[in-house]
Amino acid sequence: MEVEAGKDVCGRDSSAELDDDGRIKRTGNVLTATTHVVTVVVGAGVLALAWAMAQLGWISGITVMITFSSISIYTYNLIADCYRYPDPLNGKRNYTYMQAVQAYLGGSMHVFCGLVQYGKLAGVTVGYTITTSTSLVAIRKAICFHKRGHQAYCKFSNNPYMIGFGMLQILLSQIPNFHKLTYLSTIAAATSIGYAIIGSGLSLAVLISGKGEATRLFGNKVGPELSEADKIWRVFSALGNIALACSYATVVYDIMDTLKSYPPECKQMKKANALGITAMTILFLLCGGLGYAAFGDHTPGNILTGFGFYEPFWLVSLGNVCILIHMIGAFQVLAQPLFRIIEMGANIMWPRSDFINKEYPTKLGSLTFSFNLFRLIWRTIYVMVATIIAMAMPFFNEFLALLGAIGFWPLIVFFPIQMHIAQKKVKRLSLKWCVLQVLSFVCFLVSVVAAVGSIRGISKNIKKYKLFMYKQ
Repeated sequence: MEVEAGKDVCGRDSSAELDDDGRIKRTGNVLTATTHVVTVVVGAGVLALAWAMAQLGWISGITVMITFSSISIYTYNLIADCYRYPDPLNGKRNYTYMQAVQAYLGGSMHVFCGLVQYGKLAGVTVGYTITTSTSLVAIRKAICFHKRGHQAYCKFSNNPYMIGFGMLQILLSQIPNFHKLTYLSTIAAATSIGYAIIGSGLSLAVLISGKGEATRLFGNKVGPELSEADKIWRVFSALGNIALACSYATVVYDIMDTLKSYPPECKQMKKANALGITAMTILFLLCGGLGYAAFGDHTPGNILTGFGFYEPFWLVSLGNVCILIHMIGAFQVLAQPLFRIIEMGANIMWPRSDFINKEYPTKLGSLTFSFNLFRLIWRTIYVMVATIIAMAMPFFNEFLALLGAIGFWPLIVFFPIQMHIAQKKVKRLSLKWCVLQVLSFVCFLVSVVAAVGSIRGISKNIKKYKLFMYKQ
């Protein structure tokens, strides 16, 4: 039987089911893209912003948060314009950030981008493992303090919780495609807003009760408890904490690759950038400002796990449950691009290998799924390694600050600016070129000082605690 070109056996237009690149038609929109952005951006790092605010003070803290957010909206819009090459509206799709960098900037920049991007993704999954264990320990401590009193000895090892989280992620990591994570991402986004609101609400309750601590315009005061050198190092680390909170460049093209083709993906993503980052900034200012106002110089590194709050213990525990649920989803949202790039590379290297490419359909009751041997083994090993690293360095603030420092300048500022210059053919030494390069250089300095401050904090903690013996 002959089938008319462009139609299936039932006479329907089969092309209607495909996008311009021959793939199944994408159905994402501004709302789903915003959900993904919120899931990735409003992470547990938001709960460290009160500590960052305490180091910077009201003037610098608010200024830095708004400045970082404004830079992020601008540069993420530049990234959105580079999703297609060379025409932002009708050009060829770039499925990954690395592809866009290669298309606009060439091979050497492509390699540099890959090292930074996937190194950052790997680091974030380690950070999420640390965050999860910290929240699970906090739940146990909240119950302990409630039963035994606030002066009781309630310290527990993070290791069992990291191992449990790792085992769960081994199972979830077998999900092969990012687009299948929509519901997981939606739940994670909702819980992220939930724990941010709980943290802010508990801080507000402290203020309303008249128990808030004194705050300063320029942050924690140098004195017997804080040397001038330590003050500077803490300020550097605080910049890293805020920089991390602005970051989702590692998955921006994965998000864009879920969007329908009309309106153009770049226009939809720009709206999602504005909505997501605006929501992010509001939450940042609420959590950071209210937390600092509640605890002053003694603001804990994480307002829900540092036990600035003891009661109501059930609400503190609920906030940490929300963190747990969010981390489960966010781990996979960020790990999927890393999984995919390795598996694509293996497929290119060994296209005829059954071990790498063959899928085995399996039915478990009413559930039908397929597994792949290479995916099973490699993703399992990856999660195990991430868990071991987290167990060796379970330092919440310092590790998050290092991740923020590593990714902020190259991924959020440098590559977007350079791609924009190449795309728009901005003349060298023109006013626009000079302004963009100055912005890039200033952000480079911020990343350097934040990295130095966080590395110093990690090294101090490693000397203080034995490997794998840390108790919170």
